Amino acid sequence: MSVAATYLLQDFNLRNTNQREEILKIFLEHKHALSHADIEKKVGESIDRVTVYRTLKTFLSKGVVHKVLDDSGVVKYALCKNTCTTKEHSHDHVHFKCVECGVTNCLENVVVPEIPMPAGYEKLESNFLMVGICDQCSNTI
Repeated sequence: MSVAATYLLQDFNLRNTNQREEILKIFLEHKHALSHADIEKKVGESIDRVTVYRTLKTFLSKGVVHKVLDDSGVVKYALCKNTCTTKEHSHDHVHFKCVECGVTNCLENVVVPEIPMPAGYEKLESNFLMVGICDQCSNTI
């Protein structure tokens, strides 16, 4: 059992189950965004596909993870930082997808420009994706 996963579940007032702990542990071990398929591979047969889907949906609604959209059309998920709660999900940050390794990361310290909205529009969230070569892959080229 992961102590960090247990505390995260407590912080978000979620019932502690072995499946939730196992999935949270996977997120804690990986600093990049993960797809449903990535998580399924990592849990193997210990957790069925529907439970993974429901757990991700719960984590998303409670502010534990956020969706990351990349240019492949595959929805990925990343752990939220300490600023997210059940009531407030704030993800105005940049995502970076590496064309070499395919990993998508959240770039938290990159300033997102303010984009004025036309009259009558209300921004709920922004999705910024940059595509290039990550720091790990650029060291091997």
